[in-house]
Amino acid sequence: MAAKPSVVSPKSLLAGGALLAVLLGWLVMGQGVHSLDDLKRVFAGEETTTTATETANPPVARAGETIRVGSFNIQVFGESKLAKPHVMRRLADIARRFDILAIQEVRSINQDILPTFVEMINENGARYDYVIGPRIGRTVSKEQYAFVFDTASVAVDRNQIYTVDDPYDRLHREPLCVPFQVRGPAAELAFTFMLVNIHTDPDETDEELDALADVYMAVKAASGGEDDIIILGDLNVDDQHLGRLGQISGIDVVIRNQATNTRGTAQYDNIVFHSRATQEFSGKGGVFDLLREYNLTMEEALEISDHLPVWAELSIYEGGQPGRIAARPDGAAPTR
Repeated sequence: MAAKPSVVSPKSLLAGGALLAVLLGWLVMGQGVHSLDDLKRVFAGEETTTTATETANPPVARAGETIRVGSFNIQVFGESKLAKPHVMRRLADIARRFDILAIQEVRSINQDILPTFVEMINENGARYDYVIGPRIGRTVSKEQYAFVFDTASVAVDRNQIYTVDDPYDRLHREPLCVPFQVRGPAAELAFTFMLVNIHTDPDETDEELDALADVYMAVKAASGGEDDIIILGDLNVDDQHLGRLGQISGIDVVIRNQATNTRGTAQYDNIVFHSRATQEFSGKGGVFDLLREYNLTMEEALEISDHLPVWAELSIYEGGQPGRIAARPDGAAPTR
């Protein structure tokens, strides 16, 4: 049975120079929020849908003590792609390789895309669910951000989901922020983190990467003490051109010097985190090579997307495990 959509409403975090206002608990522009305490109450009042999948609380199913988080721009993910069973089977198999997969470029007025996709993912007995944000964008061609996630591995606090508001229009598509908690360990030991899903405008990357620095700081300030703020998605820049986001002390990336487009010519996608805060990163991550993994021709791979998924492995324990070995991303294909 497919999960019901949970479309969230914009909340006010980003207003040009309003970062200072957020940090000091002043008036945040756009929603009349007067302090960080008020901001938290607004988030907690968000109407959400709890699905049968989540209510059933399936047994934890995980090999080892890590989870895999991925990000994938599925390039115009809509009716046309849904009508290609061979493409959808590949996409479902890709999703099952991750505990959480952030998706960009959901493009359809029809809101059946994610429910149908999740049904396909779950055909083998898996228990995936999804979260999807509102249709956003400056032009008539709107997009949605989404996450699909394994409910036997992680849980979502739907009362704390929000889309960052952007009154000064610094971002073409405002990020979707979703808090996760790993299932399995005792609550006080389980890794909790906020994922910030983003697809920047390729024509305005300089301005948008600078704006993402403010997004990072504002989301962290409004998180109620959560320090694991992870930005992931299609940044439309490589790891050397992250603007002010890349200049935040301690900011690191999973993907370095690797192409993330299907043609192997450019790096667009990444997972950005704070190295001191997110010590749960195991050091393992990379680019999921569709062509090699499925033995596809370039034409066949491009039917799926002009982007490749990127991924990172994270500890299930808050703070990571003592004695872990940090290494640079190895690029190996993830398996479940």
